[in-house]
Amino acid sequence: QVHVVESGGGLAQAGGSRRLSCVVSGRTFSGYAVGWFRQGPGKNREFVAHIIWSGGSTHYADSVKGRFTISRDTTKNTVDLQMDSLKSEDTAVYYCAVGDPYGRSWNMGVGRNEYDYWGQGTQVTVSS
Repeated sequence: QVHVVESGGGLAQAGGSRRLSCVVSGRTFSGYAVGWFRQGPGKNREFVAHIIWSGGSTHYADSVKGRFTISRDTTKNTVDLQMDSLKSEDTAVYYCAVGDPYGRSWNMGVGRNEYDYWGQGTQVTVSS
């Protein structure tokens, strides 16, 4: 079983920054991918970014490209999401998820069904 826990949510000012962290533990498979998704008020859960553990390649949604940075710490088994130049529309519950980029369900890593394990989410509120 893989256990996923997010932290770092809270209140931020528009134009400000916030850093989220995701800890992955338990039985993990080599070469897994860690993704961040978010769900704003009244919206569907949407892809934000992902990182492939082996090699560190990344992919971002257009809405956050240039503002958010995803990174991993292989010694701590953590994946961080650095969020800069925050906007009010970034307000959402942010979820961390783990998937297998070499599995049958993997496409481009932007769909919810491509990830097998999810955290409980952490709320980020951006005030304008």
